[in-house]
Amino acid sequence: MTERRRLASASPFEEQIGFCRAMRVGNRILVSGTAPIEDDGSSTPGDAGAQADRCFTLILRSIEELGGSVEDVVRVRMFVTDIAVADAVSASHARHMKPARPTATLVAVKELYRPEWLVEIEAEAMLD
Repeated sequence: MTERRRLASASPFEEQIGFCRAMRVGNRILVSGTAPIEDDGSSTPGDAGAQADRCFTLILRSIEELGGSVEDVVRVRMFVTDIAVADAVSASHARHMKPARPTATLVAVKELYRPEWLVEIEAEAMLD
């Protein structure tokens, strides 16, 4: 069996729900749905663009800690609670993911775990 390397974060939900922020399995790095959470567990203030920036910062930090880089990202999924914020979230995607140009999906969902969250993002990277 391929070794699994798990990475935890400051999210108060990891222990409660039973998941990890990111996992490396062989040459794959999978980053779970990343919400705009600050290091102290509070929600990132601001609009959807600011929240998406925080999500991408956390995602890239996780990928780097597991031995990858932005260039290794191959897939991104973005969930927003209002399709009207799609342009702001897409602009954040461009700022953070343009070097990789991964496949990407953005969908609107009814709601996220905390009502103040406007966006949640997950990603996958493949290492050479």
